[in-house]
Amino acid sequence: MDLKIKDVAQLLNVSETTIRRWLKEGIIPAYRIKHQYRFSRIEIENWVMSRKMNHSVRKEKMIGLNTQDAEKILANQMGTHAFSLYRAIHKGGVIENVEGDTKTEVIQNAVSNMAKNLSLDVDVLTELLLDRESLMPTSLNHGVGVPHTRDFLLQKPYDVVTVVYPQKPIEYGALDGQKVHTMFFLFACEDKRHLHLLAKLAHLTRSEDSLQFLMKRPDQNSLLDYIKSWETQIRHTEEKTFSI
Repeated sequence: MDLKIKDVAQLLNVSETTIRRWLKEGIIPAYRIKHQYRFSRIEIENWVMSRKMNHSVRKEKMIGLNTQDAEKILANQMGTHAFSLYRAIHKGGVIENVEGDTKTEVIQNAVSNMAKNLSLDVDVLTELLLDRESLMPTSLNHGVGVPHTRDFLLQKPYDVVTVVYPQKPIEYGALDGQKVHTMFFLFACEDKRHLHLLAKLAHLTRSEDSLQFLMKRPDQNSLLDYIKSWETQIRHTEEKTFSI
């Protein structure tokens, strides 16, 4: 899917002026056709995932963005969708101890558990997820993966995030080389919500507290309580800090 400047601005909840500034500074991936900028959805998606900050770097040094840009994206992306991650996980649930020695096997076995809930064919959904992985591993680093599909939207009026704990940590092709212990399978009903949830998961996994909590493999009720509390905190922070 080719996107125009106005499309990307809407997806990321920033102004077209901001997108043009990022283009001028070489921050955001794009190409030109007849003197007009065009964007690949998959490249923008990868760009959002690459905003994942290393824990040794302070928040204001978020890769490719200055403090104001980073904070504004987080405020826009999350403040306008209160409890969206909570609702999506509530729909998708938690699947524990999924067997598999490889990423492919874990994805196949996890999909066998969740496809019925999504009213989708197991083989088709598995192929879509693995096709996305072949383009770029969907890892946020630090042991967390976010399997999702390319150019696919859930034909439902809501989003679904299913949390999967592999029976054992698996090799994932993550840039930091760490094995993945937690996977957030993401299925959204529209592009804007897809990128929003992706950004929210990236924000969640920048927190050492959140990562330590996930490593304990919390059950669905415990995880939902944590996510609800976390979303409440970031919402209050945004309301006090940002004027959008």
